[in-house]
Amino acid sequence: MKRTGILVNASRGTLVDSDALAKALRKGWIWGAGLDVVEGEPNVTIDHPLVKEPSHDKYIIISGGVVSGIGKGIIASSTRLLLKTAGLKVTAIKIDPYMNIDAGTMRPTEHGEVFVLNDGGEVDLDLGNYERYLDVTLSRDNNITTGKIYREVIERERKGEYLGKTVQIVPHVTSAIQDWIERVSKIPVDNSGEEPDICIIELGGTVGDIESAPFVEAMRQFQFRVGYDNFALIHVSLVPDMHGEQKTKPTQTTVHALRGLGLLPDLVACRLLAPRPIENATKEKISMFCHVSTTQVLGVHDMSSVYHVPLLLQSQGIIDYLRKRLNLTALHIPEEMIQRGLSIEARWKAMTRAQERCYDEVKIVLVGKYTEFKDSYMSVIKHDGQWVDSSNLEPPAQGSDPAKYHDAWRALVGASGILVPGGFGQRGTEGMILAIKWAREQKVPFLGICLGFQMAVLEWARNVLGVQDAQSTEFVPDTHNPFIIFMPEVSRTHMGGTMRLGLRPTSAITSPATWSKARQLYGNVDRMWERHRHRYEVNPEQVPRLEASGLTFVGKDERGERMQILELKGTSPFFLGLQPHPELCSRP
Repeated sequence: MKRTGILVNASRGTLVDSDALAKALRKGWIWGAGLDVVEGEPNVTIDHPLVKEPSHDKYIIISGGVVSGIGKGIIASSTRLLLKTAGLKVTAIKIDPYMNIDAGTMRPTEHGEVFVLNDGGEVDLDLGNYERYLDVTLSRDNNITTGKIYREVIERERKGEYLGKTVQIVPHVTSAIQDWIERVSKIPVDNSGEEPDICIIELGGTVGDIESAPFVEAMRQFQFRVGYDNFALIHVSLVPDMHGEQKTKPTQTTVHALRGLGLLPDLVACRLLAPRPIENATKEKISMFCHVSTTQVLGVHDMSSVYHVPLLLQSQGIIDYLRKRLNLTALHIPEEMIQRGLSIEARWKAMTRAQERCYDEVKIVLVGKYTEFKDSYMSVIKHDGQWVDSSNLEPPAQGSDPAKYHDAWRALVGASGILVPGGFGQRGTEGMILAIKWAREQKVPFLGICLGFQMAVLEWARNVLGVQDAQSTEFVPDTHNPFIIFMPEVSRTHMGGTMRLGLRPTSAITSPATWSKARQLYGNVDRMWERHRHRYEVNPEQVPRLEASGLTFVGKDERGERMQILELKGTSPFFLGLQPHPELCSRP
């Protein structure tokens, strides 16, 4: 066989016939990134698996500039919803450029709420927005982190899959990112069981960050890998309002940096941190300096609810633009999907109109540990209700900071309902117990979730059973009266991914069926499914004692050994605690 130039796919160490490549390029086929020319014998024919038909999958990248946390997740979720109303099947990927494998070991005050998926994946809170807006079920693979990518590349290197090549950021890491995206984008996420038509990828952080550089480079390569008609970029930037003037210089700078990295935005979404919409003059200036038309500049100002954002984007023609830019008219959309999309749009508009017509106010007070950062309880509460730091309810706060102490108690006693959410560690737990005691004795509606459920057990043990030193072994490992204990199967040496995680069933016991509000809320079913995230549980040895005194566990695990839902009968209009997190499966 004649010697000729050979192309090596460096990400896999595979030899590819250069003649086959030329033929593939002529036919419009697409090849993987990371190809080096060497000398040798051609040994791969045109039907090699690396030679593939061009992708028809569509990808929309959401990037951000200037500052982080300006609403990329909401804009990404809103765009997905609007595409779904057009009858398309949509999936989502979130890229987080931190070195952590997942979000499980990160404190809520640093990165916001840790969202848990059905498969037990501990992921960024934006995946919760994706699931709520799209009514889909995602997996841990829908969240990419630098830690996951590096782990995969290093494992492949250890297996010898690179065949002696020097493993580098480009092409090996960038190719691994692209391969991951293509693989996950084809996984069905809704009840249709079909591959999605469009994948929207949110690139976390801001353009220019050192840690996000490999992902930006991967996206630069990816636009050529999938083709122009299959790749669009929405760049979200801050437009600050200074003394009544909307400033465009930050947006000009970040778009310039993005273009310098090889990515050109198709749409510029301007985030305004005020209720004032974007002005036409602002749009025209951004259009002039950012190489886009005024129709490609979108304004996203503060609204009464994040659920209004899809309608705001729709009014500015985002779907009409994407339909042309990505040639979406070429996709075959069944009539059933079109009608389903219209139904989703009608129901969404009805929901937002109903929100605007609510006139009565119910004051729900959240008593938690991480109240200084509102993203800590993103799934629990979606409005600006009153939050109370549980530490400020404790007696020591009366001496150290009397103003906060009295403000906290003033908010608590004026509450129409009290919510105690999840958390870890001892700080603030005595304040939670005091809040639960107030709710129970004053007959104020109460909901406890995860740690709140466990604190309700301790409150009952101390103030009804009279066990004043009732404790959790999380706080006092050698306590003489452990009512909350460490689960035996959980690792004591590794923190990440070792809790009781993911979707699990709760079996409703039959005896309280006539009065259990939990059973009524779940539609009187015998088995409820919710997501869990905990290391500690109610001590089974104490359950007979607790139930004999009036605390009823109306839901247990499938074996009847773990307590998962508690209620009080008759003594309160609503007193409910759940070990799982019902907020994680909620939908608007």
